[in-house]
Amino acid sequence: MTSIITAPEATAYFAYMMLARSLTDLIRKYDVPTPRYTSYPTVPHWNIDSFSKSKWEEAVVRAFNETNESHGISLYVHLPFCESLCTYCACNKRITKNHGVEKGYIESLLTEWRQYNALFGRTPTIRELHLGGGTPTFFSPENLHKLVSEILAQGIVHPEHEFSFEGHPNNTTTAHLQTLYDLGCRRVSFGVQDLDPLVQKTINRIQPLENLEKVTRESRRIGYTSISYDLIYGLPHQTRATVSSTMEKVLPLRPDRISFYSYAHVPWVSPGQRGYSESDLPTDIEKRVLYETGRAILKEAGYEDIGMDHFALRTDALYQAMTEGTLNRNFMGYTTSTAELLIGLGSSAISDAKYAYAQNLKKVEEYRQAIDNNGSAVFKGHLQSHDDRRTRAIILDIACRGKVNVPSEIITESMRARLLEMVEEGILLPSTEGYTVTETGRAFVRNICGVFDPGLQQPSTQVAPVFSKAI
Repeated sequence: MTSIITAPEATAYFAYMMLARSLTDLIRKYDVPTPRYTSYPTVPHWNIDSFSKSKWEEAVVRAFNETNESHGISLYVHLPFCESLCTYCACNKRITKNHGVEKGYIESLLTEWRQYNALFGRTPTIRELHLGGGTPTFFSPENLHKLVSEILAQGIVHPEHEFSFEGHPNNTTTAHLQTLYDLGCRRVSFGVQDLDPLVQKTINRIQPLENLEKVTRESRRIGYTSISYDLIYGLPHQTRATVSSTMEKVLPLRPDRISFYSYAHVPWVSPGQRGYSESDLPTDIEKRVLYETGRAILKEAGYEDIGMDHFALRTDALYQAMTEGTLNRNFMGYTTSTAELLIGLGSSAISDAKYAYAQNLKKVEEYRQAIDNNGSAVFKGHLQSHDDRRTRAIILDIACRGKVNVPSEIITESMRARLLEMVEEGILLPSTEGYTVTETGRAFVRNICGVFDPGLQQPSTQVAPVFSKAI
């Protein structure tokens, strides 16, 4: 019997052959520990010695005064609890089946928010609100209603607001969806990762397709206008066949966005990843083939390549922001928001006040105790210098617009040499304003950003790598 090769499979096979013949050396060269650049400087390179709580508060007030009236502010709320451990996960989480932790944690979040409100000095305009985790839908609909409604009661909702949350298909109920919709959420992101039984068993995330179908159907019935799926490539036991199979199962559901993330193997950060062997993981070349396989199928299905690991239908706001040149990137990933103040609430949450970054204590108990004692759990941060902000703008241009536009007076000979090397390798193309990222170069965007990151040029004293690999 003759098998029929579909167009996406043929494209993926062509990508595989091209990688094997042409890109192998590039992948080996550039598949090194590199930041994901949701910020600059990245957290490990913060200058924490010059940071203080008083300087952080000054930066918050300054940024608030500059952005609140024109763009509003963004809020990220970290809800760290999960009932079971997904061993691939490198996020800050607390594993428990005790739902009695919900109310006390919510009280701490609201106390922290009240302290920021007092610092602002006037009512904030809330443009963006995102509930992340952990598993936000670990919390009951009633408790989520209390949390979000009391946050919004202390602000003015921007007429063009974007409220969203992350949901687990296994425990997101109709009540969750309806409650958060009634509070203004119109976008929901569901963690899928992979649907292959062996992969799911290995990463301890058994998640039937039926559950994903149900929550997607319910979300659309209720009125959500943007549904996103998170998928991961590079997981243990993944193959081209398993990635293709997962794509073939989820794409008929037509999510508006798909995040196709590179698995970050950082067992020194997340010991759960030691539950499988590195020999179970694809090699660097095999991992890139998994991405090209998924990317080819997504493109064939009508999804546009937005930036690092993100795809969207042309009807989605993320694609529209990309075409209009207004796409932004922050600690929550790619966003359409132009707000320059992001307040992070909760354990480990990171805030961005344009002129400074700050991070909260990571352990739930330490976070709550700090909030109870003084209303703030900030324990470290970084003050942005003029050079930092300039470099950040360069990196955002690369990550969001695929452009390398750098003032000639700041390009060092080392930078120039590396850029020219990337031109010769087909990663960059010279343009009238600098360089543009080529199709080949999309695989190396993190590396291109790294050209302008002084922290990557300094020898590391860390025993283990600080970042996951780039490819």
